[in-house]
Amino acid sequence: MTLRDRLRAGEPTLGTFLNLGSPLAAEACALAGFDWLLIDLEHGAGEDALVGQLLAAAAHGVPALVRVETAERIRAGRALDAGAAGVMFPRMDTTEQVRAALAHLRYPPEGDRGVATYNRACGFGLRTDALESANDEVIGVIQIESVAALEHVEAIAEQPGVDVLFVGPRDLTHALGVPGRIDSPEYRAALQRVAAAAQEAGVTAGVLAASREAAEHYVAEGFGFVGIGSDSSFVATAARAAATQLSTAS
Repeated sequence: MTLRDRLRAGEPTLGTFLNLGSPLAAEACALAGFDWLLIDLEHGAGEDALVGQLLAAAAHGVPALVRVETAERIRAGRALDAGAAGVMFPRMDTTEQVRAALAHLRYPPEGDRGVATYNRACGFGLRTDALESANDEVIGVIQIESVAALEHVEAIAEQPGVDVLFVGPRDLTHALGVPGRIDSPEYRAALQRVAAAAQEAGVTAGVLAASREAAEHYVAEGFGFVGIGSDSSFVATAARAAATQLSTAS
C-alpha cells in the first residue's frame, strides 16, 4: 500500500523531520525504519539539498514529504516535480487558504498544478503514465498552528484533498498563550479537538512528538501521522549525551 492508502486505512505511521539538508542524514533516517520522512524547507537547511534527500529516501523505499516555506503554487509544484510524496502546508488559518493550497497539489481539472513530464516525478519523460495516478496518490498535510486554525478545524478537515491535520506543538502552544507547555489544559483540549475533527472527517490527525514514548501516547489518543524529533535533534541529543559521559568520566 502507498502511504496515503495506509493513512486512509487508519494505520498509525511514524516518521521524522529532516532539517539538516543532508542526503546522508536522510539516508540514515530512512535506514532506521521510519514509515515516512519529511523534508523541512520552512525551518530547515533549504532547497539546495532537496533532491539529494528525496533520492536517499527513495533508495530505501521510504516516502518523503516536503514542508514548503509558503503556500504559493510554485513551491508545492517544485516539491512534487522533484518526487515528493506529498506536501505539508504551514500556518493554514482558514478554509479558503486550505482550498487554495490543496489545489496546487493536483493537475487540472481538479487543481492548478503545472503540467510537465520531463521532471523526476515523471521519470524525466519516461513515465508519462505517472500523470494519470498523481492526483490520487499525492498527500496533503495541513498544519493547525494558530487559534484561527483551531476555530476552523472542523471545516478545514472536511476540505477535499486533506489527508492529515498536523499539530505543531511549539506554534500552537505559543498561540494559546502557554508556550512549550504541552501538558497544559489549553493545549490538551486543542489536541483533542483536532483529533475529533479528523476522525469525524475521515482523515488522519498528526503531531510532532519529542520521543518514542510520547509518540506511543499520541497514537493511543488517535493520532496516526506522528513525527518523532528530527535528524538534527537526534544528532544533538546523542552528541550531548556522549559529551556529558566523557565529562563525567574525566
